[in-house]
Amino acid sequence: MGKFHFQVPLCSIVLLSYSFVHCINQDPIAVQDWFKGLDTMQEKVTKLHFYFHDIVSGNSPTAMRVAKPTGYTGLVNTLTGFGSVVMADDMLTTGPEPNSTVVGRAQGFYASASMEDIGFLMTMNLAFSDGDFNGSSLSLLGRNPVLHEYREMPIVGGSGVFRMARGIATAKTYKFNLLGDAVVEYNVIVVHY
Repeated sequence: MGKFHFQVPLCSIVLLSYSFVHCINQDPIAVQDWFKGLDTMQEKVTKLHFYFHDIVSGNSPTAMRVAKPTGYTGLVNTLTGFGSVVMADDMLTTGPEPNSTVVGRAQGFYASASMEDIGFLMTMNLAFSDGDFNGSSLSLLGRNPVLHEYREMPIVGGSGVFRMARGIATAKTYKFNLLGDAVVEYNVIVVHY
């Protein structure tokens, strides 16, 4: 019996009951024109402060495991979670409380990439939906040793007002519970045009 392969492009799925971040949509000519003026632009430094709400428990988790290791599941896998991958669509807010003003979403994944400690590979798009940064995003890619008090991860790019961004995100756990839910404070400094 043959196997069916069914693919639906994400852009064709419309969910009317949810609000989504509106992306900056620039056609290729507009982007090309922007690059032509790059040599006359001044770099800007922007500082951001927000809280990341990673909810893995309850009826409405914002992060869930999508892959777990197979094969050897000895002590190393048990202690560090090595090989697990979690997909996230976490709220970014102005304060640590869940009812604080939402300024965006952290959309991406984190994977347990260390056999020696709890260290995640973080690949996140910080998609902003409020204020001057509405429709813009920053791309975070780096190692997150979650048991350290402060973790530094690079910002490797951005879109919208953050085109060609580069910088540093510093994370500090604000709250963590035994179910695995966490609120993490982020301070981000980026250079962009």
